[in-house]
Amino acid sequence: MSVFLYSVLPPLGLYTLISRYLLKNPHYLHRKKKTAFYCTQISHRGGSGEKIENTMEAFTNAVEQGSQMLEMDCHLTKDGHVVVSHDENLERQTGVDKDISSLNLEDLPLYKEKLEVIFDAGHENQSGTDRKIALLEDVFRKFPKIPVSIEIKEDNPQLMREVSTLVKRYDREGITLWASEDAKIMNKCRSINGSMPYSFSEQRGILLLLLYYTGLLPFVPVGESVLQFYLPRIINRTYKPENPEILKKSWVVSLIDKTTMRKNLFKHLSDRGIQVHLFVCNKNEDIKAAFDLGATGVMTDYPTLLSTYVKTHMGVDDPNSSNTPEQLLLGQQKHQRLEQTLPDQGGNPCVQTEQD
Repeated sequence: MSVFLYSVLPPLGLYTLISRYLLKNPHYLHRKKKTAFYCTQISHRGGSGEKIENTMEAFTNAVEQGSQMLEMDCHLTKDGHVVVSHDENLERQTGVDKDISSLNLEDLPLYKEKLEVIFDAGHENQSGTDRKIALLEDVFRKFPKIPVSIEIKEDNPQLMREVSTLVKRYDREGITLWASEDAKIMNKCRSINGSMPYSFSEQRGILLLLLYYTGLLPFVPVGESVLQFYLPRIINRTYKPENPEILKKSWVVSLIDKTTMRKNLFKHLSDRGIQVHLFVCNKNEDIKAAFDLGATGVMTDYPTLLSTYVKTHMGVDDPNSSNTPEQLLLGQQKHQRLEQTLPDQGGNPCVQTEQD
């Protein structure tokens, strides 16, 4: 035992001290990433709580209300057009039980007049007159300077190539983010266009946590530019997951919350120029919780609510102004000093870093 204590504990202690120091001071090993965008306010599906999700009307409203990034999913029609839709199968959104890939663009049905806000349980969006499924090209054409996060859910290289072609055509490689939970899909996206920034896949997110808890993270280069993750506290409250079933257990959600929502992890990532976007925050209390944890950006279905919160509590008068990351960080620090917990308002609505 004494041999073990003398031979193992000193180097282990030294490793721990060095790791903790570099976690707080990552600039000694890594140059800070420079991305072409820094987004505090992100609209989920264009702000599906205020307008019909993923329509041009929704995206327009989101930008007008201060959203600095549009989050969306894309699919490919039978005749090769990239359209914006969360689901490949259209039954939930349109009432028509057909896949987008089985239909030509001109045959796509309209959205329903009322759609449930998935991350605001029990609420239906009844506003908005635009019910047409949007083309990705139309989004790029109308919002040439607005960053866009595009999630690719299906393993379809043709879809990835078409997205990349549009990104290049509209000169958006620096402000269009590859996103996918599936590591294999993400790798294919990157192989098709490696100039676009990309977010963590689920597999890479798990690896990130393992590196963090073993103390190895400060020593490891990270290629991703954005970490996008659920704010766990919304699960089973504003968001009722159908699958997997295990997420319906409160102890599982509590475990996820305790293991993933780590302030010093988010600060370390932010210090390395990796943005942290937490979603989907549709209540003032959740927006506050996300920023308190150190999120650099919040994703919401209610862009007006989020914009009002940021202007009121973070010292940002114009959400579309050219605030630097340092100015936004000061605003977040000011916000974190707020003592009071904001009342629930029912969820109703009232941009630079080098690669390691």
